[in-house]
Amino acid sequence: MIDKILVTFFVTIFLFIQLPVKEIEGAMFHQDVSAKGAILMEQDSGRVLFEKEAHTPMRIASITKIMTAILAIESGKLDEWVTVSSNAVGVEGSSIYLIEGEKIKLIDLVYGLMLRSGNDAAVAIAEYVGGSLEGFVHLMNEKRKELGMINTNFANPHGLDDHEEHYSTAYDMAILTRYAMNNDVYREISGTKSYRSVNKDNHYRLFHNKNRLLTQLYQYCTGGKTGFTERARRTLVSTAEKEGMSLIAVTINAPSDWNDHIRLFEWAFKHFSLTSIVEKGMLNNIDDPYYQNKLHAFYSFEYPLSNEEKNKLKKRCLFYKPPTNNRWEKEGHPNPIGTIQIELDGKIIGIVPLQYIDDNEEKSKAFWKNWFN
Repeated sequence: MIDKILVTFFVTIFLFIQLPVKEIEGAMFHQDVSAKGAILMEQDSGRVLFEKEAHTPMRIASITKIMTAILAIESGKLDEWVTVSSNAVGVEGSSIYLIEGEKIKLIDLVYGLMLRSGNDAAVAIAEYVGGSLEGFVHLMNEKRKELGMINTNFANPHGLDDHEEHYSTAYDMAILTRYAMNNDVYREISGTKSYRSVNKDNHYRLFHNKNRLLTQLYQYCTGGKTGFTERARRTLVSTAEKEGMSLIAVTINAPSDWNDHIRLFEWAFKHFSLTSIVEKGMLNNIDDPYYQNKLHAFYSFEYPLSNEEKNKLKKRCLFYKPPTNNRWEKEGHPNPIGTIQIELDGKIIGIVPLQYIDDNEEKSKAFWKNWFN
């Protein structure tokens, strides 16, 4: 039985109170953003920097296709040929002008989906990956449950206003985008400005991305997805990166969405930076003689902080009380043996596990590993 944690040990502590984001000098206010629903999220940490009715369900139009794209990518079928059905050809709205019976690779359909917002591509993808529209919608809703999109329901793969029960929130769409941006293929497609597609009959199409933030308006934009229907109005998801910090912006029903996103990004890049709080490797400033120069952080921890917040962190190092006998030396140390708990404004923003590493033990392991190799 591992001994209970004995002590809370403070490492490089600053006992201050976090300023809420809304009180930061130059903060964004709701009236500065035209969107009915909006959010700005930092990619790595998931910290919400700005929100406006971010949890209110609304119609989302073609930003729906982010879910369609990631499911197609994760299907493992991107290099397979898809035969286009009459159902796909007959879909209204934006199109890549598929022809019934033509064969086109799934990856090309995804490019057409994301860059040109092809509703025909969305149906062709859904029928191939899900077996049917209904089957694919089931996959969409299973995925949104997996991701914790609790205020979302999908009823089609494209976002057209043909179902009443098709909606999401700015927050849920940010969660989806954060997940998708961790996929290398999705990230590549989302950030592509133009793409040449060739079907099995060597007929080619050239797709130019509709996302003007990426192609014209904002140098730090890395991708995203546009959307519009009469009922949803203008919807937009975009991503941006500058000086190591990656951001996700979502606006729903936004008359001035390009300006909304640029304004949100510029505000965040001015007032926040991704700050290293814990470095991977051995911890310094541990006074306990048993643990001194023995505790290693499993990984680094970074978090977006404003200038006012950077020195207002509270870090606690919690570890197990060593046994009075030599049991750990015989059986090995618990792993993890403790954690660093990072707090901001009384809330835990991160926990980093700690490992006990004895130099002699490591040298011995390295010796035998090299001997047998």
